[in-house]
Amino acid sequence: MATAKKIVAPSLLNSTNHVLVLIDQQYSPILTVRSHDVERVVNAATLLAKSAKIFGVRTLLTTALGVAMIKEVREVFSEQEPIDRTTLNAFEDERIVAWVEAARQGKLVLAGLLTESSLAMSALSALSVGYEVYVVTDASGGEHRESHEMAVQRMLVAGATPLTTGAYLRELQRDWSRDVTAAKVLSLFDQYGGAHGEGLLGERALVASKE
Repeated sequence: MATAKKIVAPSLLNSTNHVLVLIDQQYSPILTVRSHDVERVVNAATLLAKSAKIFGVRTLLTTALGVAMIKEVREVFSEQEPIDRTTLNAFEDERIVAWVEAARQGKLVLAGLLTESSLAMSALSALSVGYEVYVVTDASGGEHRESHEMAVQRMLVAGATPLTTGAYLRELQRDWSRDVTAAKVLSLFDQYGGAHGEGLLGERALVASKE
């Protein structure tokens, strides 16, 4: 009888099968966000950046028109100088296209401001040339709820996959026995995850007790 094997969907993200592109996480667009509570968007974007940092995910910062990035996000990758653009669509900048091509990954995780402009244009452009695009909806925001939701729907119809920051982090961890990152992941959830973070701490404690 054949030995049972683990089953892992190829669509699941791991630390080496994708890159993260953070688009215009800047003070100017965040001031116009009305689709979400601004503090929640900033927290989600920071959690997303720190998640990528913990797992060593290749990450690109890109800004528009020289406006400063949100401090909490910028500090996570302080060693990196963001690519500053004049285009709303990040993929109309040849430097960004070159960076993504050089990464040689078929999966792109995107988050950005505003959802209905820079993020949507970038996602649609990447999809058009065959990339698998994942859009982190809670680390993005629009001028109002309808504009954000319609932009997300437009990307989904074109083939993008939606996920939240918490889902992204759990997908990268996936197994609490991976102790190299587990403690750091739980610390992030404790800091940014609210009641859900507290629940995960309890879950991890149960796993530890069984071990």
